[in-house]
Amino acid sequence: MTLAEFRQSPWKTSHPAYKDSSLAISPAPEYASSEVLVASLYRTIGLESVSEGSVPQAGRDLEQRLQKRRDKRQAPPDGTTLGVEDWNAVLHGVLESPKLPNQSAKRFLQVTPLVPSLAPFSGSARLSSNSWPAGSLVRRMVWLGSQDHEAAKALWEDLFAALGVDRHDGVFARWLEQETAAWGNQAPWQLAPVPRSEVANLPGDDFDNLRFMPARQFAKDLCALIQAKQAMTRRQWTSLLEAILRLAAVAHVTWLCDVQARIWRCLSDALTGGGPIGTEAAREAAFPGEAQYMTYGGKALHGLKDKASSYLSARLGMNALLWSLSDAGTPYQGDISSSEDIAHLCQHIRDNRQAMEEAGIRGVLADIREQEARALNCRKGIGANLLEFARHALGQRQTAIQLLRGYDQGYVLKKKGNSASSPWVVSLGPVAVLALVHCALAGMGGPRSIHRLGQHLASYGIVVDRQDIARNDLGHQLRMLGLVLDSPDAESGMLLLPPFPANPAMDKEE
Repeated sequence: MTLAEFRQSPWKTSHPAYKDSSLAISPAPEYASSEVLVASLYRTIGLESVSEGSVPQAGRDLEQRLQKRRDKRQAPPDGTTLGVEDWNAVLHGVLESPKLPNQSAKRFLQVTPLVPSLAPFSGSARLSSNSWPAGSLVRRMVWLGSQDHEAAKALWEDLFAALGVDRHDGVFARWLEQETAAWGNQAPWQLAPVPRSEVANLPGDDFDNLRFMPARQFAKDLCALIQAKQAMTRRQWTSLLEAILRLAAVAHVTWLCDVQARIWRCLSDALTGGGPIGTEAAREAAFPGEAQYMTYGGKALHGLKDKASSYLSARLGMNALLWSLSDAGTPYQGDISSSEDIAHLCQHIRDNRQAMEEAGIRGVLADIREQEARALNCRKGIGANLLEFARHALGQRQTAIQLLRGYDQGYVLKKKGNSASSPWVVSLGPVAVLALVHCALAGMGGPRSIHRLGQHLASYGIVVDRQDIARNDLGHQLRMLGLVLDSPDAESGMLLLPPFPANPAMDKEE
């Protein structure tokens, strides 16, 4: 591919060095609710035979089989414990997940992803056959947030075991897994192989020296949630997992947008003879030491839109530079996956900038940006998809049935008012508060200052003034949930309390 061909369709084909980078945003995020993230994670980690595109049709097929048995008054399949009407009531009552307002007239099966056997027919990002694999994004987060391949593999296997249903799960979860399988879900639950081409780790020096990386915090929080599974019912644990997944996934994608924008500034400076020289300088320039993606109580989507727009501009610029180097006969042969790689690419650009200037790279960049102005403003294409992903992953579920508006309690964003045009503000739901307090205190021996929760939120890019916690809705949630102890000797007069017992019972009922 040449630079001229890239100009014709700049979003269609990326340069191999850019596309294969461990810092690339892959898979490209689109719409996904928290339940879609969990359902797709089931399919990615343990249901290899189930593709994302087959899920909507599998749901329709199950509905048709149920309707046929009802119409013909047929007996339920062998191995089931419920009749046809009762099983239909479970799917459309006990397990049903509320539809969005724009889905009220659509007929499709949507249930809470409580056990693996529900994932083959529910929880698709789209109702068509071209859904994006949200579970693959979670898998890349696990690898990028782990020290090395072996550590990531061990965490992935622990997550697979926790997502499965065994004797330690409650009676309802064990029954539901068996019952769903008896009604026609024959997909085997077994650990799926992980293609090495789809995951990557950061080099050890980068991993150890980065002060801010949401994927690393996510890996730690995942360990804490897995360890706490036996302290609660299956539904409670799944809700906590959803809360951490939705926050971590959006923070990770936003971090990648931020990193790519910073890398582009390095390369742009190199084109004028500047830019970082050496690995340490490249690391300092390319990776943020801290970030403020959202402010507690403040509007969120405008800031995320700025990050997405910066990423799109960086993506165009980086690909244009790489294709320009190829056109000049001096192609870049390395990767763009570490601070060392970034330093090498900057030097390569400095060494060949005269040839690129003669080829008119600056004019090409200006033309492409003008041509793609609407896309850069996130009004269509990749940018619009990124905003839709953030909005639906973080935001409280807006339901078609008003009586079910309290269904989602693990949200990070909520509407400031009742109007459809009301802005989305950062405000944690009670389930999200429980999950984050547990993860913040994981490994601690007892109560800790409220400052600990502020630090934990900051590790995901959410800024909260601990002096305000006692007065805002976060402090109210903490008190209502019994997660704080007011103490005049503690910072801000509040101590965080662990939400779950240190030694949970190993067997329980739902």
